[in-house]
Amino acid sequence: MRKRGVKSVLDVATGTGFHSVRLLEAGFDAVSADGSADMLAMAFENGMKNGDHILRVVQADWRWLNRDVHGEYDAIVCLGNSFTHLFSERDRRKALAEFYAMLKHDGILILDQRNYDAILDRGYSSKHTYYYCGEDVAVEPEYMDEGLCRMRYRFPDKSVYHLNMFPLRKDYTRRLMSDVGFQRIETYGDFQHTYREEQPDFFVHVAEKEYRMEDQEEGSYGGAVSTARSYYNSPDADAFYSSVWGGEDIHVGVYAHPAEPIADASRRTVERMASGLGLTEGSRVLDLGSGFGGSARYLAETFGCFVQALNLSEVENERHRQLNAKRGLTGRIEVVDGSFESVPFPDSSVDVVWSQDAFLHSGNRLRVLEEIRRVLRPGGRLVFTDPMAADGTDLSALQPILDRIHLDDMGSPGFYTRELIRLGFVPTEHEDSPGGFEDLRAQLVTHYGRVLEETERQEAEGLGAKVSSDYLTQMKKGLTHWVDGGEGRRLTWGIFRFTLSEG
Repeated sequence: MRKRGVKSVLDVATGTGFHSVRLLEAGFDAVSADGSADMLAMAFENGMKNGDHILRVVQADWRWLNRDVHGEYDAIVCLGNSFTHLFSERDRRKALAEFYAMLKHDGILILDQRNYDAILDRGYSSKHTYYYCGEDVAVEPEYMDEGLCRMRYRFPDKSVYHLNMFPLRKDYTRRLMSDVGFQRIETYGDFQHTYREEQPDFFVHVAEKEYRMEDQEEGSYGGAVSTARSYYNSPDADAFYSSVWGGEDIHVGVYAHPAEPIADASRRTVERMASGLGLTEGSRVLDLGSGFGGSARYLAETFGCFVQALNLSEVENERHRQLNAKRGLTGRIEVVDGSFESVPFPDSSVDVVWSQDAFLHSGNRLRVLEEIRRVLRPGGRLVFTDPMAADGTDLSALQPILDRIHLDDMGSPGFYTRELIRLGFVPTEHEDSPGGFEDLRAQLVTHYGRVLEETERQEAEGLGAKVSSDYLTQMKKGLTHWVDGGEGRRLTWGIFRFTLSEG
């Protein structure tokens, strides 16, 4: 909160006042709200006992928060797993809308919840690292299903208490926040941004109110790119792509046979794209949407060239840097956080622009192509792949896929070819790509089918310990749509090879 310049904070689930007192001690201007008058009386008393803090308390129901609490705040905190006490989706939406309305235009909501995904999918366990009721209190679910979590608390005096809560799944909570207007939501597991190997006890959601127009940049991130950034920064996506999609190479593969390992086919795509580029130790390559950096490492190791790897996901970029360091490639690969809609490099500064299956995430692909033209030297090469709509496809037939990737449209071979020629590119002479495009639609079908098979195989072997069941369910549904679209010739994929004219 300090980093964001927060001064005024509304604690909407004050309870016994613990968080309100700590906020006051930290120098924030805090107001304490709770639906229980008894709790507020206890909070006020605890404030006096712990530092002579006079709490400003307000009794308020979340559903009518604006009626009972006045003013706007830099931040609202809803902590202590309190939001799970709402059992009606209508009440949850109403409460979040009230939170949203009480925030200033650039305010944030911080809301925590127990990791019910883990409890529902794998049973209850707790590390008791950050959240616990004390060493002498035993806590465990007495009953659990998708609609009720009944927790039992046993105390040393043999007294037993029960608490009923709604088991909110992480992604469901994020969707509710998005539905009421929050555009960017970051989720942490036990205060860590990534948590691939361990299941956290609690999730903490940080939701931003600040509204950004679709064409407004978030730093260098436009609307659609910002959505993709949040997705690829998520722990579920990070764990899934590193475990299932091929490890270092997270793009569509070129398969020698349908049962080939994904990683082998994905590396063959890289080799096929690199052939004929004429790379040397003096070449400078810009990799747009570099992911975990498999392609960048292949190019740097094979040809000795220098690679600038631009990518929107800070989580992927950190893994990329670590893998580069292990291979002794830090000096030959520069990993840069950024967007291909606003490339942070000078004009005519690179010899080759390279990209794999990234441009579909842009809401302004023409701008991406213009940026490529700007940074590429005359005579420089462009080689890229992208999952696309087949030429002439009615986009309404692709709606399930567009909904999945949160986009209004997709590129097509005709679009890319037409716009590149208009920008001064000419097709590169290559036996596999007359006219600048090598159509490999069948490979898209094979690849997404293989990823679906691998997802189901690893799921049976415990992938759910790393990736939430909701994410896997949505992923399998999405992969099926991609396979169907490719088989129905509504989708295609392939390699573009173009050269920027020197004239």
